[in-house]
Amino acid sequence: MTAASLPDVPSTDFDIGGMTCAACAGRVERALRAVPGVTEASVNLATERARVQGGAASDALIAAVTAAGYEARVATDETAAPAAAEPDFWEGAGPVCIAAALSVPLVLPMIVGWFGGDWMLPAWVQWLLATPVQFVIGARFYKAGWKALRAGAGNMDLLVALGTSAAYGLSLWLWWRAGADGMHHAPHLYFESAAVVITLVRLGKWLEVR
Repeated sequence: MTAASLPDVPSTDFDIGGMTCAACAGRVERALRAVPGVTEASVNLATERARVQGGAASDALIAAVTAAGYEARVATDETAAPAAAEPDFWEGAGPVCIAAALSVPLVLPMIVGWFGGDWMLPAWVQWLLATPVQFVIGARFYKAGWKALRAGAGNMDLLVALGTSAAYGLSLWLWWRAGADGMHHAPHLYFESAAVVITLVRLGKWLEVR
């Protein structure tokens, strides 16, 4: 039986923080439905809101969401406006534009190679371009992945953090093995892979909430 078929059951809306993918929304729903007294729970990832029907106490519901690794608070009329408002620069297209601007130069040597060229950015330039993407633009993946680990679960953010960290770390190791000569003539590195993955995932998340 769905929430729509239970008009006489009291419902409460909650603002949910920390969700970054559909798996997160599903995890919050399961946590809410596991609370005694809950008849139905639904989570909207785009608006970051949950609607819970039943007689469970708000404190118990908030505690369940917190234990799952996310944030929750009872929604009010005042908190409804920001959800519908345009996101600010750092929550909207800003990080995507910055990540793309830093990633494009990393991809250019590969494009040149398609046309028979042989050109590679110095290792230190690759590192300089990739590092802000990895640890500033990609910081949200580390934060969300860590929350998922603490809750004993995994999500897409954890996979992105692990995969891009592996590419970034391998590049550092190959650069270090190349020694002093690697400053300007490094072997093939994978900084561009890490940066491009983060850029594309951030782009997808931005398009998802538009």
